[in-house]
Amino acid sequence: MTLEGKSLIGQRTVGGNTADIYAIDPSNGQKLEPPYQGGGQAEVDLACGKAWAAFDAYRETSLEERAVFLETIATEIEAIGDELVERAMAESGLPRPRIEGERGRTCGQLRLFASVVRAGEWLDVRIDPALPERQPMPRVDLRQRHVATGPVAVFGPSNFPLAFSVAGGDSASALAAGCPVVVKAHSAHPGTSELVGKAVQKAVKHCGLPEGVFSLLYGSGRDLGQALVADLRIKAVGFTGSRQGGTALMKTAQGRPEPIPVYAEMSSINPVFLFPEALNNRADEIAKTFVGSLTMGAGQFCTNPGLVLAVKSPALDTFLDTASAAVKESAAQTMLTPGTHQSYEEGVNRFSNHAKVREVARGQQGSGPHDCQAALFQTTASEFLADEALQQEEVFGACSLVVECSSNDELKHVAEKLEGQLTATLHIDEGDLTSAHALLPTLERKAGRILANGWPTGVEVCHAMVHGGPYPATSDSRTTSVGSAAIHRFLRPVCYQNLPEGLLPNALHGGNPLDISRLVDGVREA
Repeated sequence: MTLEGKSLIGQRTVGGNTADIYAIDPSNGQKLEPPYQGGGQAEVDLACGKAWAAFDAYRETSLEERAVFLETIATEIEAIGDELVERAMAESGLPRPRIEGERGRTCGQLRLFASVVRAGEWLDVRIDPALPERQPMPRVDLRQRHVATGPVAVFGPSNFPLAFSVAGGDSASALAAGCPVVVKAHSAHPGTSELVGKAVQKAVKHCGLPEGVFSLLYGSGRDLGQALVADLRIKAVGFTGSRQGGTALMKTAQGRPEPIPVYAEMSSINPVFLFPEALNNRADEIAKTFVGSLTMGAGQFCTNPGLVLAVKSPALDTFLDTASAAVKESAAQTMLTPGTHQSYEEGVNRFSNHAKVREVARGQQGSGPHDCQAALFQTTASEFLADEALQQEEVFGACSLVVECSSNDELKHVAEKLEGQLTATLHIDEGDLTSAHALLPTLERKAGRILANGWPTGVEVCHAMVHGGPYPATSDSRTTSVGSAAIHRFLRPVCYQNLPEGLLPNALHGGNPLDISRLVDGVREA
């Protein structure tokens, strides 16, 4: 497929007049062709206009039509073949198995949402039939369903060029809900975005849907993104990226005449708690698997274990010795972009130059210009608590800080001081359960996912997953950006009172024509 370097607006290919965007091969720092023409206000107006024009028709497509559309997107992405894999590798520096796995995850979650759409439970249909004879007051006929909120602006991150990008989780869940999507392509992988965008474009046409169901815009800097969020035809935002970027979009969204929700996944250091008996029994094993999680993908995961907390003991010393040896043996890996590498180096230097932080180990140096050298540091709980920067600043990459506590009480005190997190991990054995149970209420207030005897990297796409958490992990702790529950971010309830059946949507008709689960007069119907 020939890459054109232009935005995709509806079924059109549209150029722009702002600065050109080039992908950079992070393994060698070289520009990749073609240049991508940045769009501006005119392109935002065109894309949002088409999305708004498509909205009412698209949100009322049948469950089967929408499910087939999602499945068709997956099929079209697979049909691109190796060209997609090679371009994504060149733009991200990620190895082939990672990109192939991410492509599988992208298509898998599209098909998962197709099954969710068909089941219809997300409509949350509730019917309370009229009770005209009820005393002392009769009840009118009341029926409720959930409807799509409106066109959604999607901002993908640099670290997942497929699974969280153009046809990733935010787009898939919004399209499943019945919302047209306008995606701002990430400037780190414009070619990958175009390939996937054209696959979605083909699926829209193949399924006979309004062209405004999907658009893809390019633009460097913040102007285009801010203009997109400010457009009154956009009714919600899905964002994955930095705290600074997400907060800026939230401010714009709340400053509109009609404020809208921003579902932003931003910053998390993902604390890991090592309990005494677990350390006594298997310190070496925990240390080795910790370093494996820390260095996987050069640590470029939002769930990377960036903080480890444990009570001072000989077993903790053993953990540190083994982890130090494993870090020193870890090979350097290419980071996603020059900017990501620079930010990582700055974060590591902040630790290195901190008077109260000790360097435990550094990984092997690489030969590439943007290679990540893993880093492990240590401090005490008292020093950690004395410096808010240590508690809050995420170092995006293979870097972690071990905090040595004097007691379980101090460990719990540290946990109470932490910001909101995507994950919190417990390493426990049978004798640790009482202490872990005492910590659990704190972790439930702090994190969206709590796991035991594992590592937070690796987010399963399924029905029970929660990828979210209190601020700054996300902007709304009531939601998830991964898993089937992500669809609820882009829905709202509507109640229909005493409407004749001829005006009611099919989901609310008598006889349950869609054959979906409904709550009728307080009783589950199917």
